[in-house]
Formats: sequence, structure tokens, C-alpha cells
Amino acid sequence: MEVLDMLPISVCLIAKNEEKYIGECLSRLARFHWEIVVVDTGSTDRTVEIARTYTPCVYHFDWINDFSAAKNYAVQKASYDYILTVDCDEYLESDGINDAFLQKMVQQISPMQAGMVHRISPDADLSESRGADTSVPFVHESIARFFHRGYVHYVGSIHEQLAALNGSPLEFIPVPLTFYHAGYSTTAIKKEKASRNIAMLEAELQAGNADSYILFQLGQSYFGLSDYEHALPYFEQILSMDVNEKETYIQTMIESYGYCLLNLGFHAKALELEGIYDIFSQTADFVFLMGLIYMNNAMFQRAIDEFLKATSIDVCAVDGVNSYKAYYNVGVIYECMGDAQAAIMYYKKCGGYGPARERLAGLKSTTPPQAMGQQTSSAASGGALTHAAVAKSPHK
Repeated sequence: MEVLDMLPISVCLIAKNEEKYIGECLSRLARFHWEIVVVDTGSTDRTVEIARTYTPCVYHFDWINDFSAAKNYAVQKASYDYILTVDCDEYLESDGINDAFLQKMVQQISPMQAGMVHRISPDADLSESRGADTSVPFVHESIARFFHRGYVHYVGSIHEQLAALNGSPLEFIPVPLTFYHAGYSTTAIKKEKASRNIAMLEAELQAGNADSYILFQLGQSYFGLSDYEHALPYFEQILSMDVNEKETYIQTMIESYGYCLLNLGFHAKALELEGIYDIFSQTADFVFLMGLIYMNNAMFQRAIDEFLKATSIDVCAVDGVNSYKAYYNVGVIYECMGDAQAAIMYYKKCGGYGPARERLAGLKSTTPPQAMGQQTSSAASGGALTHAAVAKSPHK
């Protein structure tokens, strides 16, 4: 293949002991005429051997506990200015993609922009809560991965992010690339990573790097451990700062903050999120959260309205918030209000969701036909809250 046939894109990966995933990852990337650069940080398995079957551009970088340093080294080794970074356990969904498609993607991004790819990840935490439904739920994320190296680089030693070299704000735009995240993280693995990251992030704070993104990652790390008491102050610090609400992590932070308040019993305080409703209500995740907040404050009709609104919004990060989980919570409210007919209708909308199937079976076996549709005056708020489905914000 002549150099002139190459796309002006270098795909950069950093790797360590990724033999389980890297072959499939590179085989999908190798279908297109772009450069692939792999930087290994000390593998002891077949990672390097596998990588060399797909690209001659395989390099070594001594690991220094700095993800940005490793990624910037890979970018430095690239031959082309337009960079696409990929993790070894991510598989490009290549349907509808060809070289012409990728060339057009290059032409549509400006130097001071970063392209956000779509990543779909299985979520073990959500899967564990689905009862008889054995299908794996997914988290959808937009992640900045495509950029021009003459203007943009990585910063941050742990949760690295893209930033302009000249310090100006970057504009983040979607690019039409989707990756399936094959790495299936169990709860135990997530807790181990969160504990490790907390120590590294606290070291960043002690070094004077107390920016909003570091605070966000610290809060998210504690949040991932279900340590809401320690997570909350970090989110509150961010809320006291002058931050750009368009930053992708701010949406996640707001949702995590709301779930912290609910889990700590600060239900009335959570209602303060009504003040920023118009800013964040474009996603089903936030609208679903507002439904839970109203539910926890015994504002049941408003909760129903929010859950049903969530089902009309396509954009969501967490599986189920715009479908089975929202319908399930509406069913729980109606059941606790004594309207068995309405509850059954919404439970049926939940498909194979385990908790809904269990409650549906229980209703059908205990509710006489003549009682269907009758309502009682009891709000039964305790019952509704006990059985509600929740959806934590994704860990980014």
C-alpha cells in the first residue's frame, strides 16, 4: 500500500497485558487505511507479539503512573496529525464505515475541536439488580478521542482528558464512531480500581491541582464505592466553582450529586435540582433522577410525570432509565396507591426486567379480578420507595 493511499489519521493505543482483547481490537481497526501505533508499558503476556502482527509501529514506554504521559508519547510517535485514541478492550463498530467516511470526518473537525465517540459498555452493577432477566444492561458514554495533535494534548495523570495546548477552551463535537467496550468490570474490580485511584487523586490535590475535574473524579471514585458521605463534599465543592455546564462530566456530576443526596436521606435538599432542570433535562438520566427525587418526597404524580417523560427521550447514559426502569417505577407507585390495573399495565411494559416480572406475578396471584382498577386513598410512600428502581450515573 502506497503512503499516498493512507488516511491522515493515526490510531494510538497504550497497552499492558491486553492479550485477551488487543487482537480483536486491532483486527477491526486494520480494516481501514490509517496508521496504528501501539505503545506497550510493560506487558508480560503476548500483547506485543499480537500487536506486531497488525502494525510495525509498536513502541515501549516505561510506566510512570501517568496515563497522559503514555498517551502523549504514543501521539508523539504517530506519523499523522489527526489522532484517534482507542483502548485495547474497545471494538470499533465498522458497519457503514469506509475510508471515504473517515476522510470526511477529518474534514469536518477544526483544530480547536475534539471529537466525541460513542462507547457502549456492559455494566455489572446494573446486571446484578435485574433479577430473572439475564441480559446484560449497558452504559452509553460520549468520550473525547479524536483531535489534531498540533493543538490538543492529554493532561491529568489518572483520569486523563484532552486540553488545548494554548490553554483556550476546547469545543467538543460528536463524531460518528461507535465502540463496544468488551472489558466487563465486576463490582469487585471496580472497587479495587476506585480505591487505587483515590490515593492517586488525593496526591494530585496535595500537589495543588484542585481543579473541578480532579474533584469530580475523586467524588466519582467514592461514589463508585457507595461511599456517598465522602463523595458529596467533592461534588459540593464543584457546585461552588465557576464551571462550564457544557463540559460532559458536569452532567454526570450533577446526577451523582443527586443520587448522593437521596442515598444520604437529604430528600428535601435534592429538590433544589429543580433550579437547574432546564439546563440538564435533555437527557433521560436527569429526568429519571428527578422522578426519584419527587418519589422520595412523596410527590407521586410529579414523579409519574417525570418517569413517563424519561421514556420519550432517546438520549441516555444508563440502560433502562428511558424504558424498563422508568415504567417499573410508575408501576410501583400505582401499586402502592392501590391501582392494580395501572400497575400491571406498566409492569408489562418492562419486558424481561426481573423485578417487574416478580411484582407482576405477585399482583396477578393476589388481586381478585373485581378489584382491578380500584384505588385506595393510601399513598403508601414507604412501599413505593422500598421497591423503586434506581440508576446510578456512569463512572467516567
